[in-house]
Amino acid sequence: MAFYRTDCVEKPVSKLFEKLGHLVGSYPLWFFVVPLITSAALGGGLYFLKDGVNNDVEQQFTPINGPSKQAREFVKATFPSNDSLFSTQRLYAEGNYSVIIFSVTEGNILTDALFEEIRELDKQVHGLSVTVDQTQIRFKDLCARENGECVPNPILNVTDNKFANLSFPIKKWRGKDVFLGSTVGGVEESGGVIQRARAVKLFYFLQDINGTLEWLQQFQNFLFGKTFNKGLEVSYFTSLSRQEEIEKHTTDGIPLFSITYSLAISFSVLSCMRLDNVRNKIWVSFMGVLSAGLAVLSSFGLLLLLRVPFVITVANSPFLILGIGVDDMFIMLSNWQQTKVKDPVEKRMAETFKEAAMSITITTLTDVLGFYIGLMSEFRSVQAFCLYTSTSIIFCYVYNILFFGSALALNGRREQSNRHWLTCCKLPTQTPEGKSLAYRLCCVGGDYDQNTGAEKQQPIVRVFKSYYGPFLIKPWTKVCVMLIYLGYLAGGIYGCFNLKQGINMRDLASDSSYVIDYYDNDRKFFSRYGPNVMVAVTEELPYWNESSRSELNHCMEKLYSLTFVNQNLSKAVSWLDGYLQFAQNQRLNVNGENVFMENLSSFFLRYPEFKLDVNITEGKIGASRFFLQTLDIANASMEIAMFNDLRNAAQSCSAAKLLVFHPLFIYLDQYMVIVTGTIQNVGFTTAVMLVVSLLLIPNPLCSLWVTFSIGSVVTGVAGFMALWDVNLDSISMIILVVCIGFTVDFSAHISYAFVSSKKSTANERAVDALVSLGYPVLQGAASTIIGVLVLATSRNHIFRTFFKIMFLVMSFGLAHSIIFIPVFLTLLSCSSNETKKTTTKVPDVIPKIVMIENKSTAYDNYAFTKDSPHMCGQTVKTQSTDIYFIPNNKMPSSWCRDPDCP
Repeated sequence: MAFYRTDCVEKPVSKLFEKLGHLVGSYPLWFFVVPLITSAALGGGLYFLKDGVNNDVEQQFTPINGPSKQAREFVKATFPSNDSLFSTQRLYAEGNYSVIIFSVTEGNILTDALFEEIRELDKQVHGLSVTVDQTQIRFKDLCARENGECVPNPILNVTDNKFANLSFPIKKWRGKDVFLGSTVGGVEESGGVIQRARAVKLFYFLQDINGTLEWLQQFQNFLFGKTFNKGLEVSYFTSLSRQEEIEKHTTDGIPLFSITYSLAISFSVLSCMRLDNVRNKIWVSFMGVLSAGLAVLSSFGLLLLLRVPFVITVANSPFLILGIGVDDMFIMLSNWQQTKVKDPVEKRMAETFKEAAMSITITTLTDVLGFYIGLMSEFRSVQAFCLYTSTSIIFCYVYNILFFGSALALNGRREQSNRHWLTCCKLPTQTPEGKSLAYRLCCVGGDYDQNTGAEKQQPIVRVFKSYYGPFLIKPWTKVCVMLIYLGYLAGGIYGCFNLKQGINMRDLASDSSYVIDYYDNDRKFFSRYGPNVMVAVTEELPYWNESSRSELNHCMEKLYSLTFVNQNLSKAVSWLDGYLQFAQNQRLNVNGENVFMENLSSFFLRYPEFKLDVNITEGKIGASRFFLQTLDIANASMEIAMFNDLRNAAQSCSAAKLLVFHPLFIYLDQYMVIVTGTIQNVGFTTAVMLVVSLLLIPNPLCSLWVTFSIGSVVTGVAGFMALWDVNLDSISMIILVVCIGFTVDFSAHISYAFVSSKKSTANERAVDALVSLGYPVLQGAASTIIGVLVLATSRNHIFRTFFKIMFLVMSFGLAHSIIFIPVFLTLLSCSSNETKKTTTKVPDVIPKIVMIENKSTAYDNYAFTKDSPHMCGQTVKTQSTDIYFIPNNKMPSSWCRDPDCP
């Protein structure tokens, strides 16, 4: 079966690289120096790193055009805050605050002895002050106010050191209902009365004025390392904490990258080390790693010069670039070693570029396009990562071709003159007679394979050729591989259905941070009552009309009836229910517009907090809002359910246009786009990969196999993410894009080698592909895994997540490239190299053929290599090669005989 080969693209590009390789081989010093100068110049941009850091949590890790951001703008414009009438449930943003959680491991925190310490600490917090512009500012100068006083902590007021018969969650105090659900946690109750509680939470709300940020910092310093007696534990948090933590750990990857760089150099040097003193590739491998480092330096410096924001996610990029650069280095080095050592360096470089540059061009194109597609993401953190990484890959590619290529050429010139890899002294190729073994080990070099003219194969390459390759193509091995693949695929699909979504704000802090303790205690003790969600009626509505009120009430009842909404607590803060009760008490008939509107002012005088819930413009109620008290939001899955159900119930209301909002929803918007965004990015990227593969891999069916491997690896990585407790969020979504790039890297290298092979059968081509590129692919995967291995020790969740997913990507990508793909290619052949062994008539004009082996036989025959362009006569199979014999009496006179032959 013949296939259409895309030679119209592949051949011209290969020819272009062949010329470039010859140019680099001719003038290596220029191509070595120019990248160094360029990197030094662009690297100056790292001076602006500190100014370029932008880790605003909301800006970077929430959808750019999330609906909750639009809802917040509406709430902010329609229901402005009142400085003299502060209300936590009516905030449209988190605001400025600090909070302390007091807890006990066991027992009851509502005791006189423990509350004495709690009250004492509360007094000390109120006494904290800061000096700003030589002015001393105290807490009471900054605090948010309610009726002219600092907003109190209700648990300290309602108890008054009397804990018996303390009702929960509502406590009557001075004629008002006080909600204790957000301030008393770990409650055991009976008949609505607290029997035991394990935690108490105190809030300190502040205005957004001069001195607030300094006071919050002073609050953190005051509580840091503070200890208490009697088993009382304290955790704390401020409105600055989340932002400070993520900014504090942005540069944590720098020392880790230093370790990674050292490991990459060590691995590369060891894997490229040779016992031959001339063929040793130590300096070449070092230059390959240096090339990747220069690419990171140049790209980061350039983008920082252009003032592109640097986000914490970008700190993962150097680890990725190092892996890509080292992988490409191994590919080029492998192709160099297959050239003939006696050829001029320029020719060897041309042949190396012709094969290797084409292969790494395919992978670079797919990687870059994949990351540029990531720029369409809804998350700015993803956009920043993709921009920095794609730019780094471009530099990495250029430097691999030019800088590393020139290093390879310079090393080739050293080898050509048979000089020692360290001393550069000329060495003999053979051990002089009488010299010791030690002399041979240190003072002799330059050996090569006399049959092929190329460097001797490394032992592991012979393993691929003689053992692993033949083993993989056995029929029973193929059956086992298929069964293993089906098991892998089943596990991946199962995991995909159990994959959790969303980024946990807790994970943005370091493991050792005080923030972790606060989040853990808050989730442990205060998950019984969730956020107080705002429901806004965004359009004019005739509230005086009984029919309209009934329809609106029907919509609200739908919301009240949701499983995680407390109906009684929600109705307690309804301005409309309160007004109707007020009218009934005053014996007013508010079913007419005039009466309804005229008596609102009297109602607001008695209940001033409800005035914040009604927007009256030009005598009409343009908008109003109600509140829902949620229950039992203990984890991210419950948050997603609450978020989706509230939105759906609000949108289904036919009486009016409703909008649900809470500041937390800004972060929950990610659940609306994370899955669709990931599928869109992966799907679009895969389609682009298919187009690139069709253009550059000289066989359309093999391009389909590359695309298939993308889907297969993405499925496996996403599925096993779930089994490794990794959520699908903006961070892991980035790595899934990376997953596509590396999958193409591995599968494209092997597929390209397969279709380029001159072997006659699919099984032989599969073995040939593994022999050619199996070891470089294995080296690339191993170097990347070693590179990211240090991230497993990081205290930062973002870096550990990167390690987990990259480990899955590299492991599954490697398995596909050297196990699954070769087997699949043999089952459905991708090439039309199958040939029939038939006798061919000797053509009239035959080019020069070099004769080998069997130079003189009893039959006066002449032998030719299997690579001879024209062959005829009897074919004799041997283990090493196919020997073609042509009787002497049939040899045309135009053929050039070997003078050594008889």
